[in-house]
Amino acid sequence: MSTLETNSIAKYSGNNVAIDDSLNLKSYTTTQRDALTSAAGDLIYNSTDSKVQVYNGSSWEDLGGLAAFSIEYVIQAGGGGGGSGRIGTGSYSGEKYNGGGGGAGGYNANVVGDNSGGISNAENPFGLFTGYNYTVTVGAGGSGRTAGTEARGYAGTNSIFGDNLATGGGAGSGRNGGGSVDGGCGGGVGGGIYGGSVNDGITGEGKGGGYSVKTGSNNYTFGAGGGTGGDGGNTNSNDTDNNPGGNGGVGTVSTIITTSEATTASVGEVDGSNVYFGGGGGAGNSGTGGLGGAGNGGSYSNGAGSNATANTGGGGGGGAGGSTGGASGNGGSGVVILRYPNTNTITVGAGLTSSTITQGSNKVTIFTAGTGTVSFA
Repeated sequence: MSTLETNSIAKYSGNNVAIDDSLNLKSYTTTQRDALTSAAGDLIYNSTDSKVQVYNGSSWEDLGGLAAFSIEYVIQAGGGGGGSGRIGTGSYSGEKYNGGGGGAGGYNANVVGDNSGGISNAENPFGLFTGYNYTVTVGAGGSGRTAGTEARGYAGTNSIFGDNLATGGGAGSGRNGGGSVDGGCGGGVGGGIYGGSVNDGITGEGKGGGYSVKTGSNNYTFGAGGGTGGDGGNTNSNDTDNNPGGNGGVGTVSTIITTSEATTASVGEVDGSNVYFGGGGGAGNSGTGGLGGAGNGGSYSNGAGSNATANTGGGGGGGAGGSTGGASGNGGSGVVILRYPNTNTITVGAGLTSSTITQGSNKVTIFTAGTGTVSFA
């Protein structure tokens, strides 16, 4: 979760910069400069104009014309898919497996007064420069599994703004998951297999998934997915079909947008006066998904876990066990939200889906899909 320091000259290091104990710039006339093969971030001294200039990827600008300003952001990664369920076959015949809930995507924010993921303090203030390109990527939710596969879901993918990253959510477990714990790295970790433990979520992004305490011989309900603001619930697996799945961990409240703005943009989950992102998926056998768009676990027997809501980063619900087994839910896609002074304007490059609103003395741009670059003036 590194940030770009506004006083760091390393941002401008490139083909045409020489650095020793002090910064020594190569000097070119305008004619010589225009003949260079330049990359964005190259810095030179223009002896014709007596100016220090930086190449922004398409043209040269006077360094003094690059104004710095502060920006607030929310970066929510895609949630993990849940694990599917089934009654075991062969040597596992009669053993009922309810899939684990998918973990929420990681949550990274620097909004003043809010938490970042994992109930940590907000990240440091972030400074941008006008006339420079910054990458934005909205992470996709991980897929669940089809009925009868008893398999672990797929992890979500990362969301990015500039040098800031939120990690895709871990997948929920299934009996054939190929491992006894989370099923992928992520902000919130997917539900673990019976008798096991799970890894914590990434510090500053999310919490850990639940696991199953095995007290019987035939019924295994895996744990719920971790949320960005709370751990996934554990499950007591015994020999009764009615043993409920664990509930998903709660997401994180954000104040970067209002409830009405979230509803209009179809991002986050609105609950009362709060907007939540990144809830953990509920485990199979009716585990409830956490606030933040997560899917619920399927009901026994053979019930399918529900999909998480798009642009929430929630985890998918786990499938319930049964004769055919329930499919598991997909994780929700992520979102990137930027708030900046309304004296600045944003240019959104190709490949990104976004909308911009005015919020008092600020503008807010909400990215709901894609990857590309943005710049500010």
